[in-house]
Amino acid sequence: MIRGIGIDVVDIERFRLSLERTPSLRERIFTEREAVLKTSSLAARFAAKEALAKAMNAKDIFTWHDAEVVNEESGRPVFLFRGAIAERIDGANVQLSLSHDAGIASAMVIIEDL
Repeated sequence: MIRGIGIDVVDIERFRLSLERTPSLRERIFTEREAVLKTSSLAARFAAKEALAKAMNAKDIFTWHDAEVVNEESGRPVFLFRGAIAERIDGANVQLSLSHDAGIASAMVIIEDL
């Protein structure tokens, strides 16, 4: 059974300008591993975290660093969960899809009961 679905899109250039205008934003949103990536990948990861918050209906417990996006050896993106998000997501299967093309980054998250 599906618990939640979330989707988000980000204008990559607008996101780049936000990172330039507010340098602390990179550190606040992304883990050390994520923060070194290029802007299009950061925009996609930001979209992923937003989509996750929507799918979980969890703005109240959402902490940016508690949902890290990493790539498996195959290149497939997955979340690493920590803290309150890990507790709430426990026992669920989380599917993540990322894309960035034509100046737009997007992410979709589906949370299913196991």
